[in-house]
Amino acid sequence: MTTICFVGTYPPIMCGIATYTSYLTAESAANQWGALSFDLDKYGAPLTSSVISESDPVCYGISGKRSFCAREILEGLDKLGISRTNTILWFQHETAIWADTKKFVFMLKSLDLPKIVSFHTLHFQSPETPWGLRAYQYNLLQSIFPHVDAITVFSRGVYWAVISAFPEYCTKISVLRHGIHDYPSIRQMNREKARQGLYDYLMHESDLDPESRKCLANEGVLSDSETVILGQTGFLCPLKQTESLYEAQYRLQKKLPDKRVMVMRIGEAREDSHSSYAARLRKEMNNPNSCLINTWLPDNMLALAQKAFDINFYWPSDCTQSGIMAHALGTNAIIGGRDIEGVGETLHESGEIVDSDINRLTQKMKNVLTSNTLISRIEKRVDAYSREYSWKNQVRRHYELADAIHPSDNSLPKTSYQNEKDPLVALATGTSGPEITDNPGVLENLLADLEDTLRSNDGYPKTKQRR
Repeated sequence: MTTICFVGTYPPIMCGIATYTSYLTAESAANQWGALSFDLDKYGAPLTSSVISESDPVCYGISGKRSFCAREILEGLDKLGISRTNTILWFQHETAIWADTKKFVFMLKSLDLPKIVSFHTLHFQSPETPWGLRAYQYNLLQSIFPHVDAITVFSRGVYWAVISAFPEYCTKISVLRHGIHDYPSIRQMNREKARQGLYDYLMHESDLDPESRKCLANEGVLSDSETVILGQTGFLCPLKQTESLYEAQYRLQKKLPDKRVMVMRIGEAREDSHSSYAARLRKEMNNPNSCLINTWLPDNMLALAQKAFDINFYWPSDCTQSGIMAHALGTNAIIGGRDIEGVGETLHESGEIVDSDINRLTQKMKNVLTSNTLISRIEKRVDAYSREYSWKNQVRRHYELADAIHPSDNSLPKTSYQNEKDPLVALATGTSGPEITDNPGVLENLLADLEDTLRSNDGYPKTKQRR
């Protein structure tokens, strides 16, 4: 089997992509993976308390966001003792991580090894281009495609945007969805038990300040089974629009006059630049119907909190996908979220509550909260989705893709994990027949047919018209 060397941020760097990569390596077989990350003293990001095993094949030898180069990648492989034969370099891309785009492209061009790039933050609903990509993303992909063996994206919406913009590279594009966590004990736990567990942790084990503990005890929000909790977890960041919780709470309370609807927000600012935003939220949430718990939750407690909420509410102003939702889906939690980019697509396909209008969304929430049948139906679909896209399955798909790329071949052959019944996947893998890519007219007709199919299917995101 091919060895994958993941390149990007890695714990203890505090970064969503760092933890994402660690979830991949945790499910990867020993001696078949490595990780190249940034110098911890030079990168400039906060560090977590995560402890990396000395036996793990991780090298922190990349200088920084703007001072990386191909030589450092090759030296890192040598330090880890990873042979350059039968090895794939798998880059995790996000603009803030690889801040110098030209240098990033030059580095890829200079590395004479098979390369795959996972794009975490590509858009497909932007008005900047006819395909839904942002303009700089189109330019980046145009520069990168000739120098990589494959790219992966997280949603069908992005997949369609990229394949529409670059049909000549359709065989280099694959969808590899975000992995879903596995919390079997929490998945089967009832909400009352989850609330009690969360309460015990916050009161007796967390770093919560005494005033917050007193407020939590006095409000009784976690001890009253009749209270509907509209909750949200994760770092306090303006793009997550935590303040939209108030509007959702107000609308839901009007629809459920016989219930007490409470807002609970658990999280803290990750960056100094978000401290003023967090302080404003704490001030605004100081009222009888809301509670802001200013603390960081470890993964198992994060999942427990998401199970304790009646509805996990997500209404971001800008996003592409959500790592925080991967935890919630792994617990069979109920999510109500905005139909935007990859977040909306994930909510649609996992059977959760989703809408582009907050009033319609809260009406759907009300319908679910008053129907055990609807709750059961959602939980069954979420369970199926989380099992299909478990980290174990997603890691397997990573290695299947890596094995499909021969070091001497720049094309992406048909791979075993793709669903050939899906016309988009068939086009991307070349399984529709060589005449599609050899004949531009046939290709354009197929793209038009696929676009019509996507736009007429509510399960797929809508995109801008093609060129």
